[in-house]
Amino acid sequence: MRDIRKLISSYDRFVPHKLLDLLNKKDITEIKLGDQVEQMLTILFTDIRGFTTLSEELTPQENFNFINSYLSQMEPIISVNDGIIDKYIGDAIMAIFPESPDSALACSLQMLKQLQHYNEGRARAGYQQIDIGIGLNTGLAMIGTVGGYNRMDGTVISDSVNLCARIESLTKVYGLKLMIGESTYHSLSDEYKKYARFIDRVLVKGKYKPQSIYEVFAGDKESVRKGKLKTKGKFEEALAHFHYKNIETARILLTTCLAANKEDLPARIYLERCENYLENGTYEGSSELSDRITWGDRFILNHDIIDSQHQELVDASIKLIEYIENEKESFEINGLIREIEESARIHFMTEEEILDSTDYPLFDYHKMQHEAFLASFSSIIEELNNPSLSKTFRMFKAQIFLLDWLVNHTLKEDRNYRKYLDT
Repeated sequence: MRDIRKLISSYDRFVPHKLLDLLNKKDITEIKLGDQVEQMLTILFTDIRGFTTLSEELTPQENFNFINSYLSQMEPIISVNDGIIDKYIGDAIMAIFPESPDSALACSLQMLKQLQHYNEGRARAGYQQIDIGIGLNTGLAMIGTVGGYNRMDGTVISDSVNLCARIESLTKVYGLKLMIGESTYHSLSDEYKKYARFIDRVLVKGKYKPQSIYEVFAGDKESVRKGKLKTKGKFEEALAHFHYKNIETARILLTTCLAANKEDLPARIYLERCENYLENGTYEGSSELSDRITWGDRFILNHDIIDSQHQELVDASIKLIEYIENEKESFEINGLIREIEESARIHFMTEEEILDSTDYPLFDYHKMQHEAFLASFSSIIEELNNPSLSKTFRMFKAQIFLLDWLVNHTLKEDRNYRKYLDT
């Protein structure tokens, strides 16, 4: 019996019991090739900056000692925040968080704090300090087993994983520690959103529309964190102008941000992009915002009620952007905003009744997405209604908080429901 307990304990180190729970298995002996389950996850990717260069200066034994020393600092933090380590890829970690995006973000911030303590120890021992980047993304994913008869492994498959890896890689471009996807941002509590700001739009393979990505600066040193919080509105307005190609206005706003916070690296990077554009016409950003979305076949699910309500919301969102652009009266804009908010509530309630009546297994996640949208939309209504803010900034907010969400939700989450009905 003692040997059996030791064996089970050893297996748990390779196949976490939390992963078995997700697959509805009691122990590893029940696992079969092809076992799978689909659910909402927040995915975390992280790796060490410049690890290849660092490792070339170490012996093989020193490399393994270093990697294991670092990973042993991070593994307990992931576990205590209800995360599951999916795999180690050299110095990189991929982990999943089935509970909530807040758990994944709390874990990320604790990892960055632990890295500071780890670097203090490395400095005392005369070793080079290290930096890491962390990317988070939330979405539906398949958890299951892949491989062959003699060797199989647990893994996570989803386009959410691909986007998460891309987000993590972009932390290097912007010199940031922590970045998240728009689906994670919309799902966060207000406590964490306070320290998040829009950073870019990226087009990922297989996606129709670029995805917005955000920086979370809660883990920055105090002076930088305070500076970014103070200039958050001005910085996001600058990026709105940049993405609408109002480059001179963006340049002026970014210069103001840097005057208040010289260590704001993304502001410096965007300022350089503005200057490059003004000097040689090279534009380093997504250009699709000037191309207005129209309702079309790509959005149709062949469900009359849902399709009709989707079209109503998309058309009203486009109309809102046009109202702001054409500087309609405040009462007209406010009336349309309230109409969209009420239409969304009715649509979501109707859609949830339809999903529930068909025993859709991902009903809870789908409903949570609706609730997150309503909360995010409510949080920007005051800005959309504020004529003292530039129309470009307000159009941008309507685009990334309203229209982008509707398009991505329809093309991903609602289409997933259509697949369920077709099976």
